[in-house]
Amino acid sequence: MSVTASGGSSLARPQLYQTVAVSTILQAEQQDRFLEGGELKELTAYYKSGFQRLNIAQTITNNADIIVSRAANRIFTGGSPMSYLEKPPAVEEMAMATSSGNTGVPSELVVEQKEDDNSSSGNLFGAFRSLFAGGSGPAPAGFRPINVSQYGPANMQKSLRDMSWFLRYISYAIVAGDPNILVVNIRGLREIIEKACSSAATIVALQEMRAASRDYFRKDQSAAEIVTQYFDVAISEFKASTPANKLRQGTSSDIQGLQLPQSYFNAAENRQKFVMKPGLSTLEKQSVIKAAYRQIFERDITRAYGQSVSYLESQVKNGDISMKEFVRRLCKSPLYRKQFFEPFINSRALELAFRHILGRGPSSREEVQAYFSVVSEKGLAGLVDALVDSQEYADYFGEETVPYLRGLGQEAQECRNWGMQQELLNYSAPFRKVPQFVTTFARYDRPLPDQHVYGSGNDPLEIQFGAIFPKETRNPSSSPAPFNKDTKRLLIHRGAGIKNQNSNPAARGEFPGSLGAKVFRLNNELPGSSNGSGVKFSENSTQAVIRACYRQVFGRDVYQGQELKVAEIKLENGDITIREFIKILAKSDTFRNLYWTSLYVVKAVEYIHRRLLGRPTYGRQEINKYFDLCSKKGFYALVDAIIDSEEYSAAFGEDTVPYERYLTPAGLQLRKARPGAIEDGIGAKVDKDETPRFVELGQVSTFRTTPEVQQKILQGVTVQRQQSKVFKLTDTFDKVGVKNAIKAAYRQIFERDIDPYVVQTQFAVLESRLGNNEINVKEFIEGLGCSDLYIKEFYTPYPNTKAIELGTKHFLGRAPLNQREIQKYNQILASQGIRAFIGAMVNSMEYVQVFGEDTVPYRRFPTLPAANFPNTEKLYNQLTKQNDDIVVPSFEPTKLNV
Repeated sequence: MSVTASGGSSLARPQLYQTVAVSTILQAEQQDRFLEGGELKELTAYYKSGFQRLNIAQTITNNADIIVSRAANRIFTGGSPMSYLEKPPAVEEMAMATSSGNTGVPSELVVEQKEDDNSSSGNLFGAFRSLFAGGSGPAPAGFRPINVSQYGPANMQKSLRDMSWFLRYISYAIVAGDPNILVVNIRGLREIIEKACSSAATIVALQEMRAASRDYFRKDQSAAEIVTQYFDVAISEFKASTPANKLRQGTSSDIQGLQLPQSYFNAAENRQKFVMKPGLSTLEKQSVIKAAYRQIFERDITRAYGQSVSYLESQVKNGDISMKEFVRRLCKSPLYRKQFFEPFINSRALELAFRHILGRGPSSREEVQAYFSVVSEKGLAGLVDALVDSQEYADYFGEETVPYLRGLGQEAQECRNWGMQQELLNYSAPFRKVPQFVTTFARYDRPLPDQHVYGSGNDPLEIQFGAIFPKETRNPSSSPAPFNKDTKRLLIHRGAGIKNQNSNPAARGEFPGSLGAKVFRLNNELPGSSNGSGVKFSENSTQAVIRACYRQVFGRDVYQGQELKVAEIKLENGDITIREFIKILAKSDTFRNLYWTSLYVVKAVEYIHRRLLGRPTYGRQEINKYFDLCSKKGFYALVDAIIDSEEYSAAFGEDTVPYERYLTPAGLQLRKARPGAIEDGIGAKVDKDETPRFVELGQVSTFRTTPEVQQKILQGVTVQRQQSKVFKLTDTFDKVGVKNAIKAAYRQIFERDIDPYVVQTQFAVLESRLGNNEINVKEFIEGLGCSDLYIKEFYTPYPNTKAIELGTKHFLGRAPLNQREIQKYNQILASQGIRAFIGAMVNSMEYVQVFGEDTVPYRRFPTLPAANFPNTEKLYNQLTKQNDDIVVPSFEPTKLNV
């Protein structure tokens, strides 16, 4: 089965509007040259006016409400138009109507607008007094003020929003120095606004906004001229009629009628066209020849390689041959053959010839086949003649025009080769050896996968219907899905396989039996049931049917406040049928919020169709029908169309709750792959009695005593987990205890044992004073920290942050808690020195509460805050001398998976 693809493309980047710098540099870049004198002067003038343009845009932005209000009071009557202006959620102080009130422009960029003391336009009150001022220009014929009450609140909000958009476009164009955004977004709006409002009123509003904006620049004539210039462009573009669409020219019947809106063409990258005329100067003719080199060889060969085809150049300059013949002979030259024909296979050479001669890629597989036979039989010369002599070349380029790239925005593009065309035109062709179009066109004959007609993926999830791309951030495949609107989707019947809806439509009303879904009916027993398992007309059975309706329509049991009690009572009393009850549920606010409001139309149609008809849609043709209905009549018409359809009547009738009749192969596979859904060959589930692995690992194989059990209980990061041996000096007459406490203090402060022959008598005085009870352990620890050895080992070699980290480790037994603690100690360390820093830690309340006067500091396991525990672990588990890393008490932000 051969299917021609009609969808799919690579990701198109949003079109950026032109600026003076971009348009000027882009034109020079396309011609492979440096900027000329006139272009440099234009750029210089633009950059010199940059501060002024930023100031103008910021002043207009800050006073946008006042400018819009003046225009609104000019065209509306019978109410206060500004009460309909959309405000942001945050209440902000209104900006003063002076340039000094700018908040977004740096002070060095602000150009002050100096006003007289008695000037009324330089302050807020003056701006309000000018709301009803005239002088905006003559009103066009047919202008009549619009009554606010008759116009309606919704239309008022839209009109004020549109005026704000006009102002935003104009301020953007002023900064960009290019009216491109005005041409693209405003031209053609006149016919649209005429249907909704009045084009004459819009022109008056623009004129009034122009006058209001000029009032802020009375003392700066150049700024006022800039404002007037761009407002005039906006008004003239609005008065212009809607431009005609650009049509794709061609001889093939399948590409006729392709249209491109003129606004897209205006916003596209402007490429200069070069035409060889007899009356051109020598310099102009040379630039045309260089353009031909850039198109055919993708570079200016005279500048890049010092090569040229001089005898052809002289002929085309003298008029002996036309530009068309010049292109033909360039493509047949040995230079072109060596660069673009011999290194490639015929398929790739064909693609490159299309790019160079016709300015596009191959359109279809049939076109590739036709020209592939030409290049196989006649070689490069035959291919060049076929392309140059084609009717398409004559229509676009004729005898005098140099071929150019016909990319996005230049003309309407076919969707089937959009992705490959972008790659062919946007990247240097010689760097890619593999053909692009043939590989993609060859996939059109592959068997149809289980793939949705609108998707680029293979339906990885059952709920992923109507998705244009599986993920918004993932580039879809440049090869589209081989489906057209007549292709049906593959579905599996929930029941006997022979009862297929395509081959046997009469089987729609048959129940699936024991192989399919459970069916709920609100009448006597089900057909063919002899064991009384049907749902009877009674109170309990009615409640079971109602619950089944909720589960089918909403996909879950609803909450108490979401139940439709009135409809339930009517169903219990027999006033309405199941079909009418289903329709009421589908039109409820809960269902609308679940499957309509938050989704775009195609996905919403898929969900609603599956809920109400019990099957996914068949394909694009069925979705298009529902899409049309939604766009014209809305959500409720969609629900009515599905429930009132012939298929619903045949499948469920008036008394049966809809159930799942069909599902996709991917959905069936997902259900079988779930844990606990493993089936044997007969079809019954296999229940395996296996002991979980965590239970096996937790079983005790040996006898444990009570102290061992207690020790296991006390494991973990709790307040009870302490250092196994705490050195506490309570009796100075115990010489062994004093000696052990001193050694523990050395290990804690210096991270090693201190032998006497290493430090000699450096700490002898401290040790003797501790043994004679002249100082306590706390003072002994402070003396060690203030010693020359500690300063040499843990302060001098490191920055302050590392010294603070080591200090908290040695004297407080933990890592720093947070950045604020580091800042506090860093201030002490920088202003008072290392000894004051150690004294602040040793004399802190935390030290007194944890260690007191007679306990040697030790490694702690604090529980609050819990985030400090891994930092303390990392700090204690690394060697100080071999690692200079700083354990910063903060966490890197988690990257969003978008």
